[in-house]
Amino acid sequence: MAKKRKTTPKIDEQAIFTWKGVNRRGDKIAGELAADSITAARSQLRSQGITPSVVKKKPKQFSFGSPSIKSSDIAVISRQLATMLSAGVPLVQAVELISKGHDNMAVRKLLSDISIEISSGTPLNEALRKHPKHFDDLYCDLVLAGEQSGALEGIYDRIATYKEKAENLKSKIKKAMTYPIAVLAIATIVTIILLIFVVPQFEEIFSGFGAELPAFTQLVIGMSEALQHHGPKLLILLGIGLFFFLKAYKNSRKLRDSLDGLLLKIPVVGIILNKASLARFARTLATTFAAGVPLIEALDSAAGASGNAVYRKAILSIKNEISAGMQMNLAMRNTNLFPPMVVQMVQIGEESGSIDSMLNKVANIYEAEVDDMVDGLSALIEPMIMAILGVVIGGLIVAMYLPIFQMGKIVS
Repeated sequence: MAKKRKTTPKIDEQAIFTWKGVNRRGDKIAGELAADSITAARSQLRSQGITPSVVKKKPKQFSFGSPSIKSSDIAVISRQLATMLSAGVPLVQAVELISKGHDNMAVRKLLSDISIEISSGTPLNEALRKHPKHFDDLYCDLVLAGEQSGALEGIYDRIATYKEKAENLKSKIKKAMTYPIAVLAIATIVTIILLIFVVPQFEEIFSGFGAELPAFTQLVIGMSEALQHHGPKLLILLGIGLFFFLKAYKNSRKLRDSLDGLLLKIPVVGIILNKASLARFARTLATTFAAGVPLIEALDSAAGASGNAVYRKAILSIKNEISAGMQMNLAMRNTNLFPPMVVQMVQIGEESGSIDSMLNKVANIYEAEVDDMVDGLSALIEPMIMAILGVVIGGLIVAMYLPIFQMGKIVS
């Protein structure tokens, strides 16, 4: 008899409901879920131990394109799954409940596919590996370790914590990178406005002086004329240059690696990126090693998660030296990249048999330092913008008034 092929059922178009309620601990909570009706929504909430007080249908919103799945969505799903598994909810039911409660159709489709796979007997790690865009090797290896040890709920708690901390660190790095870009963008816009609209008015005044203008003033006027006459061409050239740079960046591993090295040398931002890479390395290695993943494989995951080519190469070098029989702390010291404190913590971990605990402490230290530095940078952003704008505007004003001062000296 021919075996029936399983087909992926189409997800029904359900309405999205906003709700408020109280959980088993008496905490007031709120959220959104997908259901066929208000009655079904209330029933779904009660099945999760939530007593709903308000359930309302959410108005449909127009949006461009299909919804995407963000890494933050995977972090939230991981935490929901960890909570449900620890509460004793069966895996398939937990995945289905999370799917029904999500208003992002792409997420619901993803979870529906995974639910069908594991319902048919496919191990969770294999079902996840079919979606590498959303679940990387590190994630799947941790799930595999949990399935093999029979402690999937404990592993999922680690995965959720890891993903949450990784997302928080990523947002901090984005914030740190955004500040200098914002300052440069504002300074550039103000400079262009002054060169196009203000400097030409002074140029008309200077044309009647009949004397040679100072070199600095001539430079500023030359820039102004170039922008006025060749602005569109310069903009097109800039766009073309940016396009080819991004294309080269995407295709050239060597270029990406070189830029990673340069980023680490930028004042302030480079320090933040260094600390962030150390935090990622330590957190990833601690999480994978504690889950029972062999150290060599765990180092592969940590290298990929470090987020910087300089650290990736150093971690792979550590892996090779450990494979040759060297202790981890000595291999780290040989890279001349890891701070003495990190090397000492790893050495203590090796001697006491608590590498994962020591690495978690290292990650906590550097994550806290990144938080503090980004917060400090955000406090400095306003005075930085004012200072840079002061230099730019002040420089242009000096350039425009130099001829006037020069004429004043001649007259006197």
